[in-house]
Amino acid sequence: MSPAGAVIAFEQPLTERIRTFLRLEFLLAQHRHHRKDSSEFGIRATLNALLDTLVVLSRSDPKNEILKELSDQHAQLMRLATRPGVDRQRLDSVLQEISHTLTGLQQLSTQFAGSLLRESDFLSGILNRSGIPGGTCGFDLPHFHYWLSQPYERARRDLDAWHADIKPFEDAINLYLRLLRASVEPQAATAHTGMYVIAPPGPCQLIRVLVPLDAGVYPEISAGKHRCTVRFMSARTGGRAQQTLDDIAFQLQFCAL
Repeated sequence: MSPAGAVIAFEQPLTERIRTFLRLEFLLAQHRHHRKDSSEFGIRATLNALLDTLVVLSRSDPKNEILKELSDQHAQLMRLATRPGVDRQRLDSVLQEISHTLTGLQQLSTQFAGSLLRESDFLSGILNRSGIPGGTCGFDLPHFHYWLSQPYERARRDLDAWHADIKPFEDAINLYLRLLRASVEPQAATAHTGMYVIAPPGPCQLIRVLVPLDAGVYPEISAGKHRCTVRFMSARTGGRAQQTLDDIAFQLQFCAL
């Protein structure tokens, strides 16, 4: 049973950069979860999440992107320090966290993810077969099968080594998205007969729709520069999805840094 007052957050990124950060956050959360499982299938799931993360990191320049975002945020918060009424203890804590995260990122090579995939025949072989259903069976990848058969301590050492360079990205992305989500307080809203239309209050990077878990609906979010539409659909698993005709009370955030 869901706790009373529980909500589920639905998010719509409005820039490609935030879209990439959310995908990385999702993959890194999967990696953390599966690392707790020392079984063969837990190790497989951990490695799959790691490889997916490396692929996303190798397709763009996330190091410089997150460095720029956090550096800009650090500068903005520094300007806030001179204003009266600012909670200096809280502000100094956030500034210290950003500075520590920036230091970890600056020590990484820009294209480490692509280099790791290119230079490791073991990892690239698993990645190439992962898109095929059942493609990483023992007869397909005997080296992988042998590696999985070794004591868990060996697999853990290898996984730790491959994850070492990803950890600064994990810290940076989690910090940035936490600051972004907390950039504005949720505002109460009501979707009459399941539809809500509003003009965004200004530049926005992420829209968040917070829906009561027991409402039995999910939102379809579409947004442009001048208009945002939230359409609530009945959460049925059979038949065609249909817009609810009920009035839905929810909360809305237009997040920006």
